[in-house]
Amino acid sequence: MEQVVTSIFICVVLPVAIVLIVNLTSINNDNKRAEILLKAIESGQNVDIDRLADSLGASRSRRRRNRTPLEILNRRLLKGCIFTLTGLASMVISLFDLSALDNFNIIPSGLGALLFAIGVSYLIVYFVTRKQIPQEEKEIKEEESNK
Repeated sequence: MEQVVTSIFICVVLPVAIVLIVNLTSINNDNKRAEILLKAIESGQNVDIDRLADSLGASRSRRRRNRTPLEILNRRLLKGCIFTLTGLASMVISLFDLSALDNFNIIPSGLGALLFAIGVSYLIVYFVTRKQIPQEEKEIKEEESNK
């Protein structure tokens, strides 16, 4: 009975709690930004509300917006290497477990295969899209020089 309660807690309650905490944090941050904007409007001073709203909104998603295509490509390479090597290591460990203890546990090998597949998919996307980056950077530089 104790194992059932533990597994239900880990598989159901814990993920729901994590999602709830993340969403409540986001809502709290949005409410604080709204309060700042309301106080700026109520103060009656010459404050550019649009610029203030843009700066508050930009701080929220700064990590996503300011990444260059090259940075995105490098992150894909990093994730691909991490997932592939972690999956490979997990599968090797399960093979050593099989040879040493003469029993086979499907969880490490299955998890390893899953991580390996995710890593390979990141590496495939990296190698396919890396050819497009120099073309996009040339186009961006040409647009900037035309302005």
